[in-house]
Amino acid sequence: MSDAHRSIGPSRLNAYWRLMRFDRPIGILLLLWPTYWALWIAGNGDPAWTNILIFTAGVVLMRAAGCVANDLADRDFDPHVERTRARPLAAGELRARDAAVLLAALMALAFILVLFTNRFTVLLAFAGAALALTYPLFKRVTHLPQIVLGVAFGWGILMAFTAELNTLPPVAGWLLAINTVWAVIYDTLYAMVDRDDDLLIGVKSSAILFGRADRAVIATLMVVMIAMLVVLGTWYRFGWPWFAGVALAAVMFAREQWWIRHRERAACFRAFLDNNWVGFVIFAGLVAQYLLP
Repeated sequence: MSDAHRSIGPSRLNAYWRLMRFDRPIGILLLLWPTYWALWIAGNGDPAWTNILIFTAGVVLMRAAGCVANDLADRDFDPHVERTRARPLAAGELRARDAAVLLAALMALAFILVLFTNRFTVLLAFAGAALALTYPLFKRVTHLPQIVLGVAFGWGILMAFTAELNTLPPVAGWLLAINTVWAVIYDTLYAMVDRDDDLLIGVKSSAILFGRADRAVIATLMVVMIAMLVVLGTWYRFGWPWFAGVALAAVMFAREQWWIRHRERAACFRAFLDNNWVGFVIFAGLVAQYLLP
């Protein structure tokens, strides 16, 4: 391919944009809500505005970096999956070297951001980066890469507490556990979309592991997550705003179960996307808890 053809132009910029999944912000939101839960609890309803800005930008950068790392790892598999064959690396719009350079730039920007926090948070950032970069590899060795995803997506929870408090209270671990359960829920819904393709190419997933028990397992995890949120509210002696948000999240979970009753691809993807609103209503309940008397 000629250098002229590979020069930066609108189509190439669009390929980079899609490689970072900025055209599909659902991943950013699924990362952002639990990070905000942690910031608001750590800040007792009034987190430092600098931390809000740092973690918002950090979520955007790290989600983009995670997507680039994922597509680098899956570049030989994605062309064989209906949903992913049009991704820039799979379609040949970008080379692996292009993606590697972009990944390095994103990680460098994220590291610069975390330098504005404190030493404890910087140290945690190294572990978080390792999780984000190695998560795609777990799809080769385990049927439950969602557990690793949940920890990777929830690492911002721990960093939010250390940025606000310079310590890790027990509630930080509880929130990370909640997020891990949640990640298994929504990423299993996501995996149900690709189950047939994954079986053909040999990629492991929770949807394959659970088989026909997938809906029952997801329902059980939904109940567990709601129970853990109730425990959190009791722990902090929250009032009705928090529990109203949790109750609404439970209703949304029930609706998702109804949507996926026939395991249709479009319905499973719709249920996956709906988890953005689950995260939002929990956050809204938390904010209302601190704002209302």
